[in-house]
Amino acid sequence: MIEVCSKCEGSGLRIVRRDDGTQFAQECSCRIERRAARRLGRAAIPRRYEHCTLDNYETNFPSSHRSLGAALLRARKFVEGYPLETAGTGLLLTGSIGVGKTHLAVGILQALVAERGATGLFYDYRDLLKQVQNSYNRQVAATELEILAPVFDAEVLVLDELGASKPTDWVWDTVAHILNTRYNDRRTTIITTNYANLAPLGMEQGPRGAVREETLGDRIGERMRSRLQEMCVVVEMQGEDFRQKVKRASFG
Repeated sequence: MIEVCSKCEGSGLRIVRRDDGTQFAQECSCRIERRAARRLGRAAIPRRYEHCTLDNYETNFPSSHRSLGAALLRARKFVEGYPLETAGTGLLLTGSIGVGKTHLAVGILQALVAERGATGLFYDYRDLLKQVQNSYNRQVAATELEILAPVFDAEVLVLDELGASKPTDWVWDTVAHILNTRYNDRRTTIITTNYANLAPLGMEQGPRGAVREETLGDRIGERMRSRLQEMCVVVEMQGEDFRQKVKRASFG
């Protein structure tokens, strides 16, 4: 049974009386909430992250790093200033595995849809590249342009785990196509990555023969990393893996 809104009795409009006694019809909050729910449904947020909001992002668990609280504050200010103060600028959330980058990115997207009336789209970087590659198969109906068009056009794009796929010339060209198109169109892009926001270091030997960890520049190329500095405000998140320390899976 569908529950009827008690405020508007299902009409979607409420009659409001002004101080001078005149009346006018105002959109009911239930209609606004339904519209936001439809926009969220089209954002393709994975079920694992549907619950992620800014309100339930944890920053005060044992061993938490102060950068997480600062990142949450930056996220809230970004939502509050959207779209006038952000002016097409996005966010680049960097940090090691398990510090909550995806949670924060999805929380921002949810808030922008619910509070700012934005539309958006979530994409895992690896899945997007696989879909583009699969479009080259003659048995697949979708073309590369048809797959990328929503990515280009999304008002807000969350691109999760940038750099996670093995870097090749084709990967670099595809990343460049996506980022340059959104940059030129002044679209808001929120990106997460596990790689340090540094120029390419290569895999040369470090002290005592240790192999250096790859950087974002290694994974997407220095030209595109430089482009990101123009597109996004960098938010560095530090700390231990929250999922290992606090939120281990169990059957309990």
